Amino acid sequence: MKAEILILLVSGSISLFLCAIWIQILRKLKAGQFILGYVEEHKDKSGTPTMGGLAFVVAVALSAAAFGLYSDKLAAVAITFGLAYTLVGFLDDFIKFHFKRNLGLRAYQKIVFQLLIALFAGVFCYLNDLTAWNIPFTSAQVDLGIWSIPLVAFVFVASTNCVNLTDGLDGLAASVSLWYFAAMFVLIGLLAGQAQTQLAKLCLILCGVLAGYLLYNTHRASVFMGDTGSLGLGGFVAAISAFSGNLFYIAIVGIMFVCSGISVILQVIYYKRTKKRIFLMAPLHHHFQEKGYAESKIVYAYSLVTIAAGLLCIYFV
Repeated sequence: MKAEILILLVSGSISLFLCAIWIQILRKLKAGQFILGYVEEHKDKSGTPTMGGLAFVVAVALSAAAFGLYSDKLAAVAITFGLAYTLVGFLDDFIKFHFKRNLGLRAYQKIVFQLLIALFAGVFCYLNDLTAWNIPFTSAQVDLGIWSIPLVAFVFVASTNCVNLTDGLDGLAASVSLWYFAAMFVLIGLLAGQAQTQLAKLCLILCGVLAGYLLYNTHRASVFMGDTGSLGLGGFVAAISAFSGNLFYIAIVGIMFVCSGISVILQVIYYKRTKKRIFLMAPLHHHFQEKGYAESKIVYAYSLVTIAAGLLCIYFV
């Protein structure tokens, strides 16, 4: 337990320090977020520094080095995939900043980059016999063999985009992700034991750095994570879950990520067919905001659901 506490304290401290420095740099560079015009409630947030995710992702990399995670193949590769998606997000954010607009990479460009990384992840799982997946609420596993390649690729693309869509309110994506990694830390310990200790440590590091980052990101936010942070977090969610055999748990513990993605898909499909909307605004958290709920209350509710889903999964292990 002392080792786990030390990981949380060290990673959290590194994140606090790096975020404080990075925010000052972003302010000097005037790297502010350009808010979409139709999000009326967020107009006063225009100009808030973005790309804050770079600080906590670097904190993950430094903390992992401090605790020797790079000596473990799975942990090192998981970090690599998290960094790869962070790079895609950073490119997207940099284009927005450089050209002073809300749109960065074109949708097809972003998907191509995401898909290429995802396919590498699928092949990695197949070549390293990471093709057996725990089935939630049972003690059973299913081994999909070569079919794991498209499954893993799909999960990586879906996870990164769903986490990205969840990043719409102050502290929302970071809070939900923190509780997701906390639940995954316990699940890895219960389902894999000592075999994946380093992946479990990576979960703790992510909890620590997000806790540090949230000091600057809770309402009212001093910095936004941007696509740099949200795509990076999505990469970590997918990589840790896939490499630990807990791929299917994303749909349950990450239920709020799923809701963000599905709400957008349903809204688009329904509107194209009927010219009417299911939600007042998508993703789902904007619907609740349009209903009059405060940002802090929505963030709390999303976190509470994630905690409950995690506890439910842990209870039935």
